[in-house]
Amino acid sequence: MTCLCVPALVLATPTGLHKPTGLLGKVVAARAEGMSGMNGCRREQEAAGGDGSVPRTGSDDANNGDAPAPPEPAFAPDAVINLELGDPTMYEAFWREAGQRAEVVIPGWWGTSYFSDAGSRLCWFLEPELEREVRRVHRLVGNAAVDDGYHLVVGNGATQLFQAALYALSPAGADRPVGVVSAAPYYSSYPPQTDLLLSGYYRWAGDANALDDSNDGHHIELVCSPNNPDGAIREATLSGNGKAVHDLVYYWPQYTPIARAAAHDVMLFTMSKITGHAGSRLGWALVRDRDVAEKMVYFVDRSSIGVSKDSQLRAAKILAVVSDAYYDDDGETRLRIFDFARRRMAERWGRLRAAVAASGGVFSLPEETTGHCNFTRQTVAAYPALAWLRCEKEGVEDCAEFLRGHKIVARGGEQFGGDARCARVNMLDRDAVFDILIHRISSL
Repeated sequence: MTCLCVPALVLATPTGLHKPTGLLGKVVAARAEGMSGMNGCRREQEAAGGDGSVPRTGSDDANNGDAPAPPEPAFAPDAVINLELGDPTMYEAFWREAGQRAEVVIPGWWGTSYFSDAGSRLCWFLEPELEREVRRVHRLVGNAAVDDGYHLVVGNGATQLFQAALYALSPAGADRPVGVVSAAPYYSSYPPQTDLLLSGYYRWAGDANALDDSNDGHHIELVCSPNNPDGAIREATLSGNGKAVHDLVYYWPQYTPIARAAAHDVMLFTMSKITGHAGSRLGWALVRDRDVAEKMVYFVDRSSIGVSKDSQLRAAKILAVVSDAYYDDDGETRLRIFDFARRRMAERWGRLRAAVAASGGVFSLPEETTGHCNFTRQTVAAYPALAWLRCEKEGVEDCAEFLRGHKIVARGGEQFGGDARCARVNMLDRDAVFDILIHRISSL
């Protein structure tokens, strides 16, 4: 039997961890019968023997089947560091440690159909294993309502679900496109993503704070909380007949205190911000209204005919590892990703604030905020995934340009509808890159 193997996922069931069911359980059983997979960068497949034995790939050495992970890239001290994008490579260290526990092997025969569980689910391309693990991790963290009739729609990242939500919420039969707004500073990708398709249903209308909806309340407001770029906790600002899409991709305990389970009409999440798997292109929406959910499913159906089953199965396994580490009394505490990420974020923000202080007034940052976290049951500080850095140096009007002169690439504040003297800096890059950032900020 031929196997397609996805790196960085685990199939073996360690003692004390949640035993996979459904397809994951079947694949575990298949592996026990002699199937093994490719790991890391190893992608050669051995030919079947003349006795009809199953081809085997990967490593069977003392590391229990884990192929060596490629080394982290090295950076010269004078290298240009690109912190413009929110690439979450900080999480590589955690998943290297998780090793085989986070691997998955996918049989070649599996996934040939477009359909996942047609007839029993509103979202016909949603894998049952993924739905179970998504709801499970939200119940664990307590950051979003997943019961009480909420429908789950899966998409190719939160970006596709963002477009699907705009399509679903646009009023039918309107004589002009509905305005899409967000309070500045807003996520810089909102304007181009909104207008990319040149839709006749909706269009970008700018800063929600500048909109007077007293006469015409028809709008769609994008509420990003914690906010990208400044990490602020946001609520909808407009009233009238408007509708809201809540972008909650950063509402996880490593970034902010979990004050309550969000229960908005449309809530967007993504794997990239909870586990760091940006390359899997997997996101989900929790939707209260069935009609809206059906329209979102239709959008994903028409734009990409569903979502990769391979990505969904991988995401299900990754999320199972995340939840197992907290649910199982004898689970390994080193696999608790929220603990790992929160320690990293606390350490990084401490170093960044110290570097800004050492700059002698060249830069400033938003004040640190704290709050009670229902997940940790403690009062904790917020550690945003992105730093909203402001240049206070006299004569500098463009912070991104100033940083570029010191070989730091950041995204300028004007792209967020804000001040060009601000710039957004990614806090989730690899340790080596972050070390260079701190050294340069301190020395300016």
